[in-house]
Amino acid sequence: MSGQPMPCDAEEIGSLFLFEKLSPEQLGRLCAEGQVQRFEPGPVYTEGEPATCFYVMLEGTVVLYRRVGTDDVEVTRTSQRGVYAGAMQAYIGDRVRQVYNNSMRVTEPTRFFVLPADTFAGIMQEWFPMAVHLLEGLFFGAKNTQRMVGQRERLLALGSLSAGLTHELNNPAAAAVRATATLQERVAKMRHKLSIISAGTYSREALADLIEIQERTAERVAKAPTLSPLEASDREDAVSDWLDDHGIPDGWRLAPTFVQAGLDPDWLDQVAAAVDEEILPGAIGWLNYTVETELLMDEIKDSTTRISQLVDAAKQYSQLDRAPYRMADVHELLDSTLLMLSGKIGQRIKVVKDYDRTLPKIPAYPAELNQVWTNLIDNAVAAINSAGGEGALTVRTGLDHDRLLVEFRDTGPGVAPEIRDRIFDPFFTTKPVGEGTGLGLDISWRIVVNKHHGSLQVESVPGDTRFQVLLPLTAAEDETAPEESA
Repeated sequence: MSGQPMPCDAEEIGSLFLFEKLSPEQLGRLCAEGQVQRFEPGPVYTEGEPATCFYVMLEGTVVLYRRVGTDDVEVTRTSQRGVYAGAMQAYIGDRVRQVYNNSMRVTEPTRFFVLPADTFAGIMQEWFPMAVHLLEGLFFGAKNTQRMVGQRERLLALGSLSAGLTHELNNPAAAAVRATATLQERVAKMRHKLSIISAGTYSREALADLIEIQERTAERVAKAPTLSPLEASDREDAVSDWLDDHGIPDGWRLAPTFVQAGLDPDWLDQVAAAVDEEILPGAIGWLNYTVETELLMDEIKDSTTRISQLVDAAKQYSQLDRAPYRMADVHELLDSTLLMLSGKIGQRIKVVKDYDRTLPKIPAYPAELNQVWTNLIDNAVAAINSAGGEGALTVRTGLDHDRLLVEFRDTGPGVAPEIRDRIFDPFFTTKPVGEGTGLGLDISWRIVVNKHHGSLQVESVPGDTRFQVLLPLTAAEDETAPEESA
């Protein structure tokens, strides 16, 4: 938007703090190559447009905005003479994409001294060559530092996840090894028991009945109900009494295994009715080995399934062999991240998933969203741990007007009002020294806002802190069409 041209007064320009040290000749050149413009209330320039001018306010009121998702969020409002905005990095030239980094509006008739970006760059390089070199070094040094520290933050997170994943894999792997060794022992005892039975005087009918009972017992193991500790204890007592009453040795040792497999006195009565009394002890021993074998195979199956789930979660989390930008289901991303972080979350923190499964897939960079989830979950766990280590983490998804909402709610002590505006700043952290870099929320904000055109906000009171990620349901106009996930 162009303003109304007005006369340029070198003395007025020189009264601004930005130009107060310039010579009369320099002020004259500014007035000759720039101009004073008067703007009526409304927009002056818009974020993302080519940065063509450098603005210095002479009088009026200016408001600066940043685009957050589909909203413009006010970041600065001032009436101070001499404040400046616009093409402030023009002196760097083509090494940086020259666009406005914010939007500017005026709320009353406002006068600016306006200098074309090319003129501003030339004057800076001619009048202040040392300052330009220092500013360039500061600008690119800061960007390089931020990139390197960001990479370190990612490596630290990866190391933490790798340690957690190793721990999580070790438990089911060790369980499978133990179960396999025990299974090998039980199968050997079953072969021994089978040789004893085959060498006995049992009739073919009795052996057939025993095998039929064995099959039905194996089926019963697969359908065993889950009992409470009190129910299991009562049933163990009943099974132990039944075994003692029928002269079965070591009934107290067999009872827990039978109860775990879903067997009860009524089932044992059916066994006793199906076989002769003299072979009942042998039949019970044979069924005990059958039950133990089935339970061990179930344990191996559960352990290897857990390993497979962890490997799948690791692949989903890292997005290996997947398109970097694609249509993604946020629930798959959330589940894989929660599984990867389950070791860090621990048993004392209750995880509640409040998902709206009707939500559509959205265009996204899944690997980077997983990093956002990681940072927000890690902060929630740290907050809960700082309050004693017990609490709840609720992950909720839903629709918020035309955007998809992902909310992380924790029962920690909350974010103090005086630091709430700073938590997304780089290097700001409330964690103890050595436990945080202060970049997690900054990286998350940049991924959500800059890369996904969404928003990241926080609402907090003691015992109820909510970080809310809002993501657009459709791709931005400047994004290429995302690939559909397999």
